[in-house]
Amino acid sequence: MARMTQRRKIHRFRLDGSATEHPVRFKEDVLAAEEPLEIRLSGRSFSVTMRTPGDDFDLVAGFLVSEGVIRHQSELVSLRFCAGRNGDVQTFNVVDAQLAPDVPMPDTMRHVYTSSSCGICGTESIDAVRKTLHFDPSQDGLRIPVDVLAELPERLREAQAVFDKTGGVHAAGLFRVDGDEPELLCVREDVGRHNAVDKVVGWALRQGLLPLRGTVLQVSGRASFELVQKAALAGIPVLAAVSAPSSLAADLAEEMGVTLVGFSRGHSLNVYAGRDRVGRPRNAARQENDTLQLPA
Repeated sequence: MARMTQRRKIHRFRLDGSATEHPVRFKEDVLAAEEPLEIRLSGRSFSVTMRTPGDDFDLVAGFLVSEGVIRHQSELVSLRFCAGRNGDVQTFNVVDAQLAPDVPMPDTMRHVYTSSSCGICGTESIDAVRKTLHFDPSQDGLRIPVDVLAELPERLREAQAVFDKTGGVHAAGLFRVDGDEPELLCVREDVGRHNAVDKVVGWALRQGLLPLRGTVLQVSGRASFELVQKAALAGIPVLAAVSAPSSLAADLAEEMGVTLVGFSRGHSLNVYAGRDRVGRPRNAARQENDTLQLPA
C-alpha cells in the first residue's frame, strides 16, 4: 500500500466554541496518492490517465476492455512496466501492453489526457462511446433478493482498506450471487471511480472470467454513463451505486439490458432499469417489517 498513500504534514485547527482558539497542532495526515499512468500499445502511446498507483496491470487490462480493444484473456499477451520518456528512469508510471497478433490496433489512438474524475474525456461524441457489445447482459438470468442487494454497500465498505486510511478514494466490488449469499470476488480502490471499475474488470479478464455472468458490480459513488458502459462491456448484468445515476446512465442501462440500482444504502434502494432481476427478500416473513418494499 506504500505507493497508494502518502503522508503529508498538515496544520490542524480545532475550534471548541469558546472565544479562544485551541493551539495549532502540527501533525501528519495520510492522503490517497494520485499519479499519471501512460498506457502504451506495442510501444505506441495510447492514453494517459490519472490514477492511484497499485493494481496497474489490472487497470490497463480493464481499460482496454472498456475501450473495446480486447474481450478475452488470450488477446492480451503481456503487460510490463517500462521506463519513461527519458528512457532510463523507471517510475512505474508507464505500462506497455502487447496484444495478440490477430487483435487489430484501435483505428485511432486516443492521445488524450484522462483525469481521475472522467473516463471518457476527449471523446468526440456520445456515439463514440457506445461501443459494440461483445457480451449481452440482457440474456443473463441472474435474480437477486432485494435484501442481498442492499447488503452489498456495507460489504464493500468493510473491504476498503485505502479509504480507511485516507477517506479519499472510490471503490468497486465484484460480487457473485449464488443462491442467497453474495461472494466478494474482487475489490479495487482508486481516486477515480472509473479506474476502480477498470481495475476490477481487468482483474477478471486476467483471471479468464469474462463475461462476468451472474455478478453484481457495487460502486461507492454515483452511477454514470461510463460505468454502465464498462459493466455492459464486461458482461455484468447488475450495477449498483450508493449515490445517484445520471439520466443517460439509466437510458443506456435500459438499452443494454443492465439492471441499474442507485441510492443503495442498506435500508432502501431505487431500481432505474432491469427491475425483473430484483426479487423479494430471502426471508418472506421479514418482508412485513422490512423497510425495503418492492411493488408486486
